[in-house]
Amino acid sequence: MPDADAREFLRKQKTAHVGTVDGKGWPYVVPLVYIYEEGDYLYLHTGAHQGHFLTNLQRDPRICVEVSDIGPLHKGKRFACDSALVYTSVVVFGPVRILYHDREKKAWFLDRLLAKHGDPSWRFEPGYPLISEIILYEQKIEILTGKHSVWLYH
Repeated sequence: MPDADAREFLRKQKTAHVGTVDGKGWPYVVPLVYIYEEGDYLYLHTGAHQGHFLTNLQRDPRICVEVSDIGPLHKGKRFACDSALVYTSVVVFGPVRILYHDREKKAWFLDRLLAKHGDPSWRFEPGYPLISEIILYEQKIEILTGKHSVWLYH
């Protein structure tokens, strides 16, 4: 998949599966909402608590982010194993910077999150009084790959 197409797909998806590795080498994958607009940075957030995700990142800041979408299953000709699932996926590798206290960047993220996932008719009082209750993560995109399967290849 061309880089521009992979980035456009990444921009449009809603949930990322984010992989880290713990101190004993065990993988840990968690679904998170994210914001990617353009360029070399992707943003994720969690609640402000010391869970597996934060603990793993404090030890090793490298993460793998995966987003995907499944399309229709195309029926095989003679046998079920000739069938093929249409799908698109993008995988992003890179280190994360933990933005504990960047209130301006957190507000930017929450604004974008509401625009992406919220109802445009919603109205709120200005500000984010609970902004200290989230942790924002900024991933530097070092490797980005995409794959789009549309039909049978065998």
